[in-house]
Amino acid sequence: MGFFTKDIKTLNDLFVHTLRDIYYAEQQIAKNLPDMVEKASDQSLKSGFETHLAETKNQITRLEKVFKMHGAEAKGVNCPAIDGILEEASDVAGDVDATTVLDAALIAAAQAVEHYEITRYGSLIAWAKNLGRDDCAAVLQENLDEEKATDKKLSDMAVNSVNHRAA
Repeated sequence: MGFFTKDIKTLNDLFVHTLRDIYYAEQQIAKNLPDMVEKASDQSLKSGFETHLAETKNQITRLEKVFKMHGAEAKGVNCPAIDGILEEASDVAGDVDATTVLDAALIAAAQAVEHYEITRYGSLIAWAKNLGRDDCAAVLQENLDEEKATDKKLSDMAVNSVNHRAA
């Protein structure tokens, strides 16, 4: 079942599909973050990635809670969007020699991931509320709040230090 297929007939179908999409995405992010930790040379960036890895694992647990609350099976569906974002990040990171420039590239890649997650969680929260599932929306809001906070931290780190060193 993919977006814009006849398998998605109701808002509930769309909600569950997108929940499975972000579940898959969070699992892929959790697999890729250790590599980003290893590649980062800036200690604050390394620490930020380590912190976000722990948050991502908690976000996966929250998603499993939402699946259970909603009576849906907790399983992922392939998400070509996040696969592409992560593949691009890996490709760019492999092309950069200077560690200061690599840190800037890693931040940009991480923000692309965060922005994808922010859009998914925002939609899921709106749909959960429309479906009368404020309980699910509240749990999803915790994930959205963390994603927005991570994006802000990455922006601040880029603007205040990493980009200057890379220039």
